[in-house]
Amino acid sequence: MKFLTNTVAALALVGSVSAFSTSAPRSSTTAMKAATMDQVQFKEPTPAIAENTEVLEALMEAEDAVPAWKQNPVKRVQPGRYDDKDESIALPFLKRPTQLDGSHAGDFGFDPLGLTEPGTGFDLYVMQESELRHGRLAMLAAAGFPLSELVAPDWMLQENGCAPSVLNGFNPVTFVATALFFAAAGLFEFKTSLRRVDNTRLGRIHKDDMELVWERGVAGDYNFDPLDLYMSLGDSAVGRKGMRDVEVSHGRSAMLGITGMAAWEALTGHAVTESFSMFFTPNLLLPALGAAYVVATNLYEVEEEVSDRYLKLKVSSEGEARIENFNREMANMQEANKGLTESLGVVGDKIADLAGKGFELAKEKYEQVNEEYTEQIMKDFKQ
Repeated sequence: MKFLTNTVAALALVGSVSAFSTSAPRSSTTAMKAATMDQVQFKEPTPAIAENTEVLEALMEAEDAVPAWKQNPVKRVQPGRYDDKDESIALPFLKRPTQLDGSHAGDFGFDPLGLTEPGTGFDLYVMQESELRHGRLAMLAAAGFPLSELVAPDWMLQENGCAPSVLNGFNPVTFVATALFFAAAGLFEFKTSLRRVDNTRLGRIHKDDMELVWERGVAGDYNFDPLDLYMSLGDSAVGRKGMRDVEVSHGRSAMLGITGMAAWEALTGHAVTESFSMFFTPNLLLPALGAAYVVATNLYEVEEEVSDRYLKLKVSSEGEARIENFNREMANMQEANKGLTESLGVVGDKIADLAGKGFELAKEKYEQVNEEYTEQIMKDFKQ
């Protein structure tokens, strides 16, 4: 943009040089030399230079008017992603909440109770912070709950090897440990509930990313990234929002998962590691099912506009291409290994011949030894 501005300015100045030149006198050269500077008359700038100046100023104003995020949209989170949608993406039969426009991570317009609407008394940032804290605790619990049933000693578990919980009950030791953990978590939440998030490295980055949305930065920001994985999807506003989307999705799944595990054990009285042992013990069934799912989703798709009520699958266009590529690769491998196969066949034939000859020699030797043994036995018998 600056190169274009400088070029236009240069052309404007070159094109209007004549506007500043003096009119050529018709007198002789001697008279021209005798003229003083007071006698030289300069013309006023012509309208051409004024027009060129106006164009130049307009270009400069246009350059200043283009914000940095429009010159490079990846540097800012763009607000209003769902402004053209009237219905919620998560619940298409409900209206999309006005504040849930896709600007924040994990936003799919899910608010059936309308708690995010203005005037309800609930703050969107506070609710986002609450969801993230619950999701992070749930991810720890979803991993620790079955792990305790697998590795903890029996005296720490409840009846039938169930993990200690509010629904399963506690023994004195596990109750004290759980109470201490929640006391520490509660103290941490109290100390950090009103923390500043704009004076840290990630806080400043988040504030810059969310500049077009609001001035609060990102909920759940503790400037915590010891393994430097936050930029794994790219050092940009879009990449960082993608990582936050992943965290929110995992947290929501974990909240559902830990609730389901605790409810299952309370209702059945059996540990989840026992009822769903396929997921917690080495076996071939689970990887086989996973491989079948990957193959099916990469080769097939649900056929649309079917005339009956049954679900029909068909090979997708991408699946046909993958099958064709696989067949081509197998043919290339067979062609490349053709010479090797022939060589192995020759070697195999020679080994078979040697084995056959060895067997014949062993058979003859056995018969010879057997005959000699029989003759010796007969001699001994006669004597």
